[in-house]
Amino acid sequence: MITPAFEITQDSCFLTITIKVPFARVSEVDVYIDGDDFKFYAKPYFLRLSLPGRIVEDGRQTAKYNADEGVFTICVPKETPEEHFEGLNLLTSLLAPRGTKSCKPLIEEIGSPSELPPEDDEEFDWQIEQTPFEEPLESALNPQCSYGFGNLRSGVFGRLQDELNDIIDLRDPDITPVSERTQRRLAAEKDKFDPDHYLADLFEDDAVKHLLKYQPWWVEGASDGSQEGKVIFSNKEKDQLRKFTNKSYLLDKNADRTAFLGLIDLLLAYCYEIRVTEGDRSVESAWNIRKLSGTLSWFENYKTVQEVLVSFGRRVLCYPLHRHFSLVTKAIEDTCSLLKLGKAAILKCLLDIHVIFQENDPAYILNDLYVTDYCVWIQKVKSKKVSSLLSFVQEASISKTDLGLELEELEEAARLVQEEEEHLLSESLHVPRRRAELLDSDTSSGSSSSGTEDSASEEDEPPEAKEPALEESPESLQRETAKLLIEDIETSQEAAEHTHVSPEPTSVPSQAAEAIEEKPEAVIIHSEDALEQAAAHSNTHGVPGTVCALRDTEETAVTCAGREFLEVTPWKNPMLIVPQTDENDTMSEEA
Repeated sequence: MITPAFEITQDSCFLTITIKVPFARVSEVDVYIDGDDFKFYAKPYFLRLSLPGRIVEDGRQTAKYNADEGVFTICVPKETPEEHFEGLNLLTSLLAPRGTKSCKPLIEEIGSPSELPPEDDEEFDWQIEQTPFEEPLESALNPQCSYGFGNLRSGVFGRLQDELNDIIDLRDPDITPVSERTQRRLAAEKDKFDPDHYLADLFEDDAVKHLLKYQPWWVEGASDGSQEGKVIFSNKEKDQLRKFTNKSYLLDKNADRTAFLGLIDLLLAYCYEIRVTEGDRSVESAWNIRKLSGTLSWFENYKTVQEVLVSFGRRVLCYPLHRHFSLVTKAIEDTCSLLKLGKAAILKCLLDIHVIFQENDPAYILNDLYVTDYCVWIQKVKSKKVSSLLSFVQEASISKTDLGLELEELEEAARLVQEEEEHLLSESLHVPRRRAELLDSDTSSGSSSSGTEDSASEEDEPPEAKEPALEESPESLQRETAKLLIEDIETSQEAAEHTHVSPEPTSVPSQAAEAIEEKPEAVIIHSEDALEQAAAHSNTHGVPGTVCALRDTEETAVTCAGREFLEVTPWKNPMLIVPQTDENDTMSEEA
């Protein structure tokens, strides 16, 4: 027989069951309704459902068939109006358990689900159960260790040695006890932790900030509390649920606690994967999920919620690409939002994990060990236990100190190094400026003594000849300037002797010399009127050298006006003749 595709909806008084049966014989359709049991038969399809509430056959039931789509729509009244049937979208739990071929099974579930005693609704104890230490017996030194969902599997990896290295980090899981698994895991995480990688993601966190802004599909709907009815499964997910075998799990108290804590571990790894890939599955998705989950990679049996969070935080900072503590806290928040939506949202995430592992060649074994059983088991879990687990996860807190990786000391040392580097960088930027100021002051002091005198020769030379002159030493420039001034003075004295002009004006008065030494800048400041007066005087008295000297001095003043003169040449400056001669001429005219 073929189990058809079906979907169940409800209102206040009726239950609507939609069954898709293409190519079925419509003339041979049987529908059976009895309490919480519903059966449908249309060759070659057969469907049997165990409903969470009771229905009745009182003449109000209806059935319709759409021949174009091959769909039966059956409306059945509820025995108790206004009753809400919980978990109608958890299709695997609705399918009746399959019968066994053995006449006397080793373990048999007696009675229908309605006749079973109700589960204990007392508050679930998530704290660690302390037991006194007992010395192991000699016969227990090499036990057959168990693992998988509820620790129900053992001896699986004895025949899967080739795939073992690609799936889990634990070696020899069949002979490694639980306590030793934890010690090996902690040692492996400590060796894998890379401080440079962690600090790089800490200080260069642009990519991490972008990932923190992402909102998974379940975050928006978690603000209003449990909304199981609003979680919609796709047709592919419904097909997955129909293919699962509906079975019950007989777990003791410790195994039940381990199963819940392992579920939190799986959801944390899944939430991290969804955030860093922004919901877009990648080829590394299977590796990320199983690597971040200590349950999948080390077959860990956690005892408390705090232990789960610490293990997840350590593995996030050791293995994936993005190793940032903010991603750890964000994954915990995402898991809490997921638990608020109830079992349907959890089941939807587990189905996605199942598909990811099924498409990855070595990881499919983890489906058989854990994920498939979780998909069936979560549909039968009481919602009260999920709410209790949510409260414990919300109350638990995790800090960088809890991870045991010395993160705070590492960050403090990195900040001190960063501040020192910034200080050294700022100092290195100030040093060239100070050196440049010193060089400028040295250059100006060396060239000030000859700045005025050598400017005349620079003006007459072509531009190509100016650059090499700037490279000459201040001593050579002083000697050349002094030589030119001596020649100008001698020429002016000879011209004065020929024209019977007293050479006294050519001498530099002591007061003027003192003024030059005190204010060298005044030597190069002349107006056009002074230059014209000097030219007229030189023509009258026949002193052409004076005009040349004045023009040369003016050109020197224009060229070197931007310089700062710190020294004054000891040679006599013929420019001083100009104001002195003008005063003498004026006095002679008045006389």
